[in-house]
Amino acid sequence: MQIVYCYKNILEQEKTFGDDIIVGRHESGVEVDLDLQFDRRASHRHARIWVSEGRCWIEDLDSRNGTTVNGQSIHGKGRWPLNENDVIKIADTTLRAKFNAKLPKSEQNSKITLTLDARTPVYSVEDSSHELAERRLAILYELPLQFGREEQLDSLLTMIVRKLIDLVPGSSRVALTLKDPVTNRLLLKAHVPSGDLAVSMTLAQRALEQRVGFIWQRDVDPHVTRQENMAKSAMYAPLLWKGKALGVIALDNYQKVHDFDDDDLKLLMAVAQQAAMAVANQMLQEELRREAVTRSNLLQQFSPKIANQIMSQRGRLQLGGERCEATILFADIRGFSKLARKMEPEAVVDLLNYYFAGLLPVIFAYDGSVDKYAGDAVLSLFGSPEPDAAQYEKAVRAAVGMQAKMCELTARRDTAGEVACNIGIGVHCGEVVHGFVGIPDRMTFAAIGDPVNRAARYCDAAKAGEILISPELYERVWRIIRHAEPLTIDGKFQEQFAAYRITELWE
Repeated sequence: MQIVYCYKNILEQEKTFGDDIIVGRHESGVEVDLDLQFDRRASHRHARIWVSEGRCWIEDLDSRNGTTVNGQSIHGKGRWPLNENDVIKIADTTLRAKFNAKLPKSEQNSKITLTLDARTPVYSVEDSSHELAERRLAILYELPLQFGREEQLDSLLTMIVRKLIDLVPGSSRVALTLKDPVTNRLLLKAHVPSGDLAVSMTLAQRALEQRVGFIWQRDVDPHVTRQENMAKSAMYAPLLWKGKALGVIALDNYQKVHDFDDDDLKLLMAVAQQAAMAVANQMLQEELRREAVTRSNLLQQFSPKIANQIMSQRGRLQLGGERCEATILFADIRGFSKLARKMEPEAVVDLLNYYFAGLLPVIFAYDGSVDKYAGDAVLSLFGSPEPDAAQYEKAVRAAVGMQAKMCELTARRDTAGEVACNIGIGVHCGEVVHGFVGIPDRMTFAAIGDPVNRAARYCDAAKAGEILISPELYERVWRIIRHAEPLTIDGKFQEQFAAYRITELWE
């Protein structure tokens, strides 16, 4: 079912549906097929139009302001037959039905077409200045409602240029540019018609810098724009919102004889103001959506406290690295590969999720962050991304807390008769390069450097339930350690490292 409808003989819309639709205004809990969003006099479920028994029917659904067919009210009269050229009036919206009822039912198409009552166009050469002013005011009144319905910036920008090409008499081409926040260059975002574009950057920059709209005349200033496809006149208007210039709208009369006047410029400036508000709102919504995704990603690596600190310092939330002193904690499940070979894949994943879900809050409780999960291992950082003078002690206390949590989790699985396991932990400190890597929408925080590799060596050497720390870390935390056993561990390449096995801390 294709419907073209007209609101107050001003706004024309066209949509395609099935062969049974509900006409009205959408609201929460009320679904309609044809949404007369601009007609405030239309009820939420106003009327039904459908095809049945070889013809088209309409029924008023007990609407507040009624429905008429050819001027006759059908409110409360049940289904009403529609004939070709019948004029339907729903509140302030007019529709015209075209339905060929003379064809045999077998030859009829199961669609109906409703076309607007187009006897009064949007603009007419016979319009008086008073009528034209009224139409323009009505258009400006409805534009915020239309702009507000768009949920994506790209579709909003496309709607703006299409509306302008229809609303400004004599216009041939419309282009909308937005300012790049990084380079301040104007980026072309939408234009009509497709493939036919003429925008003077000189004039666009003038509108941006002077923050006023103006009419350009070729006879007065012939050298400012390119020569091919050159218009006789053009209008430029900045998109201004709360003191910021967001972009520029350019409109010209190429291939038309109409010269723009002050009334045309006023209309363009008014539309530009409404458009700027809508664009600013969409840009804000997109920024909020990006921040929500970023925050969600941050919460996978950082505690809420650290995540909030990062989000509050937006300048630091960007791709790139820097050097810092950090404490690295590696924890790895002992004998996991052997366990996994005897388990179903789903059970392996459930086991990892069970233990990591219990260990993550312990890491976050001591202001640690999760650099990465690597199979059955987790790499945590302390003192990164936020500097922390107490990072060394926090890392050791987190390690002790993680082993205590593992004992609790393992006891629960043993009681339930499920596969259980233990972890070994290695902790080291030193200078690393840390920062966000990836792409802007999918950034991951990571640290690299020899201290990370050293922490992994201590973790490899730790047995189930053990915590091994480096001498560099021990000399910074010895005051909180009640008992530590010195030992030597072997590395991967026949090197040996001094280490301390931590068994007890002072309270």
